[in-house]
Amino acid sequence: MRVNRILLSSSLVVVALVLQVSVLARLHLPGAVPDLLLLTVLGLAMVYGHVGGALVGFGAGLLADLAPPADHAVGRYALVLCVIGYLAGLIKPENGRLKSATGPMVVVVAAAIGSTLLYAGVGALVGDTAARHVGLGSLLFTAALYDLLLAPFVVPGLMALARRADNDPLAEANSSAKSDISTGWLSGGTGLRIGSQRGGLKVKASRARTARAGRIKGVKRL
Repeated sequence: MRVNRILLSSSLVVVALVLQVSVLARLHLPGAVPDLLLLTVLGLAMVYGHVGGALVGFGAGLLADLAPPADHAVGRYALVLCVIGYLAGLIKPENGRLKSATGPMVVVVAAAIGSTLLYAGVGALVGDTAARHVGLGSLLFTAALYDLLLAPFVVPGLMALARRADNDPLAEANSSAKSDISTGWLSGGTGLRIGSQRGGLKVKASRARTARAGRIKGVKRL
């Protein structure tokens, strides 16, 4: 991943985690908690592709595993988001732009359900049965509902920001190239010389004044 991608992804992941822990987790909504971190990974994965999505997902999940008040095994959520980021990055089009919002919304619902199932499955392997007490069906429904309602306010903005940050070096290169081409075209490409044009205009003006003065003197002599 390039430096601008790493900086942008790290900043967005930290902000999403802080908001999720300090705001969304304290809303005490029934069932699951809106997963802003998951939506951040999805938005970046659909721009960066499967490799970038897997790396962003792993880093975001590992940060969530280490941040308080996490009470599960370290690496559990990192595995979940790494898989989700990889799969979400597979739908990235070649030009990096999605034609409609249907695809991302389907990805959000599938990711919310898939991440909940995968998290519960990994928990069952390590002896965590909390999902059974809460009710897996309720968790799946509320996770998909909350993430789907939150996605239109998060995913498009993140994708646009990631595209803009990813295209900045190319835009600067293109603008500098255009500037160089314009400068070269004005200075030598067409054979025009601004300085010689100014000198020619001055010579013509002086000749015109001399001729006018000569005509005035001739009239006076007559």
